[in-house]
Amino acid sequence: MADEPLVLGIETSCDETGVGIVRGTTLLADAVASSVDEHARFGGVVPEVASRAHLEAMVPTIERALKDAGVSARDLDGIAVTAGPGLAGALLVGVSAAKAYAYALGKPLYGVNHLASHICVDQLEHGPLPEPTMALLVSGGHSSLLLSADITSDVRPLGATIDDAAGEAFDKIARVLNLGFPGGPVIDRYAREGDPEAIAFPRGLTGPRDPAYDFSFSGLKTAVARWIEAKRAAGEEVPVRDVSASFQEAVVDVLTRKAVRACKDEGVDHLMIGGGVAANSRLRALAEERCEAAGIRLRVPRPKLCTDNGAMVAALGAEMVARNRAASDWDLSADSSLPVTDPHVPGAAHSHDHVHETARENLYP
Repeated sequence: MADEPLVLGIETSCDETGVGIVRGTTLLADAVASSVDEHARFGGVVPEVASRAHLEAMVPTIERALKDAGVSARDLDGIAVTAGPGLAGALLVGVSAAKAYAYALGKPLYGVNHLASHICVDQLEHGPLPEPTMALLVSGGHSSLLLSADITSDVRPLGATIDDAAGEAFDKIARVLNLGFPGGPVIDRYAREGDPEAIAFPRGLTGPRDPAYDFSFSGLKTAVARWIEAKRAAGEEVPVRDVSASFQEAVVDVLTRKAVRACKDEGVDHLMIGGGVAANSRLRALAEERCEAAGIRLRVPRPKLCTDNGAMVAALGAEMVARNRAASDWDLSADSSLPVTDPHVPGAAHSHDHVHETARENLYP
């Protein structure tokens, strides 16, 4: 245990300030400060509000994580931070904070990819990732099928959403149903009491000539919204539970069908599911059912590790340290469209052999 890298991770890609601390593949602390309530009245995340919330929460959340982990900042072997993708302003707060702490503490800095982090976090739940790993990432901004031969250097996209991501579709349908924001948890809750076969909503990009691994939920979103509008125009009551269940079933049906197909086509005998929507109870249940039928092992982290968190960033940072990957340079910047093919943003070789000659005293004397 003591020989494994101790890494602090900072995640600020959207509306949650996450700080995690891991030692190797063991989670020591996972502190989160969410600003979701500040965005609820707008029906979605407001970038400027998110950035300001990160700024206010950063230092207290880092201090809470260190306290929870029972470690000193001087004991860290590195600091990892989400460099992208995400909201530019929000990312900049996290990157700036990580650089400041790394510089003052004389520790190496690792700018890592948000999506690769969502894959790597499963190590904290189920142990080292198989190589290669097939991953289905589903969140408010992404619906992706990824094949990773090495989570620190080799992540290949097989398919992605071409319009609305699954989580975005959940939020929009929840808004049409007047269920509030965020939409995922509340639709999941209503769907448990509804009939998933009550309404035949469309399954996007599932035709024989459609891309095998790409996703599209814009048409589904429009179909559901029009169905609801037609009911209201006719003066009829909208069956919220049945609509929620039928909409949710249409989403998870496509996600799991394509994920299992990708595993079979690539000869991979396991599937990892991550991202905020991976907390959805029906997605988990249907994925387990279809994976078992196909002889595929399913790996899904507990719900708290599926949503954005600092633990996932720390987990990937620890892998960078363990595999001796090059640390990032001090000119590391946020990249809102950082491609998943870049699991991390390295600097020049040996750029942190001597982190800086005038290393400041420990921030926590």
